Order: sequence, then C-alpha cells, then structure tokens
Amino acid sequence: MKPLPFARPGETLSVLCLGAHADDIEIGAGGLLMQWLKCGVRLEVLWCVLSAAGARAAEAEQSARALLAEACLKDVKLARFEDGFFPQQEATLKRWMEDLKAGPVPDVILTHRRDDAHQDHRAVSRLTWNTFRDHTILEYEIPKWDGDLGRPNLYAPFGEDILARKIELLLSHFASQRSKDWFDAETFRGLARLRGMECRSPGRYAEAFVLRKACLA
Repeated sequence: MKPLPFARPGETLSVLCLGAHADDIEIGAGGLLMQWLKCGVRLEVLWCVLSAAGARAAEAEQSARALLAEACLKDVKLARFEDGFFPQQEATLKRWMEDLKAGPVPDVILTHRRDDAHQDHRAVSRLTWNTFRDHTILEYEIPKWDGDLGRPNLYAPFGEDILARKIELLLSHFASQRSKDWFDAETFRGLARLRGMECRSPGRYAEAFVLRKACLA
C-alpha cells in the first residue's frame, strides 16, 4: 500500500492536538507525533487538554513538553472542565474551542473518535467537527474496559524505539493512573502490535485513526 505522507522531512506541519483528559493525546497519537519528529518534520504544536486540574495538570504539562521536546514550536493549554460531565458543559466548551481559532490555522487536527464510548471523548470530537469545518481531522482511539475499539481506516506505523518511548512517557508521567488495571505497558504494546499487524507495519507497531474526509492533491 502506498503511504500518503502529511509532511516530508524538513517541511513544517502545524498540528492542533485535542484531548479530554491529561493522558489522552499521548495514548492515542503519541507515536504518530514522535514518528513525525523522528522523520525530520518540523512540528508546530498547539496541545490542548480540556480537563486537567491539580496533580493531573502537572502530569499533562510535563508529559506534553517531554514528548514535544524536539518540536519547533509548542504551546500547551490546560483547561479545567469537570471530568465526566462534558456534555453538560457543551456551551462553555464550545466557546473555549472557538477561541482556538484565533491562533494559527492547523494543517492537521488530532481529536477523539466520534463513536468513543466515553461521553467526554464524544463531546470533544463533536465540537471539533462543529468548530473546525475546513480542516484535516484525524480521530484517535483510547483503549478502555467498554470494548469500543472499531475499524480504523488510517494507520501510522512505527518501530520499537517509538513504542518504547511512548510507553516510558506514559508510565513515568502519569502516576495518578497507575492504579487502573488497563493502564500498563501490555495494553499499549498489545494495541500497537494489533494495529501494526493490520497495516503490515515494517516496524511491527502502529497507531490507528479514523479519517472521515480528505482531499488528494
């Protein structure tokens, strides 16, 4: 299958990353972002976490800056919307999202899957599409006990080095999540191997996304 690169080495790519919770972006798209950086793409990233308060805010800030250490530009924005109640806060969330349009126009937006089982994730995805109507949007997946993983149609392959770094960042920066039975290296490695198998990744591993609309040049 012929790969379709979003940017080539030396080119600049502006990326808007949206996550409902402090670890969502790293879980869903951390490998893709690190692979772009490894390939020499000049990333300019606006990284937004909508529910990050207290210890979770520090975790989100430190993790984002570690993952994006080699990015050309990085701006981390942390909001404090109430975890678990995003649908009840949609009017305020919508205004917060609209304010993002005052910044640079992103080439790519990373957000949650539209049919994610978590209500906060679905709200972020819905508002992403409602707010950014003329953009390339990639919807990432988050493993969870609900068993809601679907059939993605876009893959970002990478190798063991990227996967190992992704897992290291997750386990070292998100101490508040270690008590959750799904938050471990086996979960992240298993899903990455499954997606790598589906796309025949040369490096054995991959992240998967839903791409609902795109234009070919």
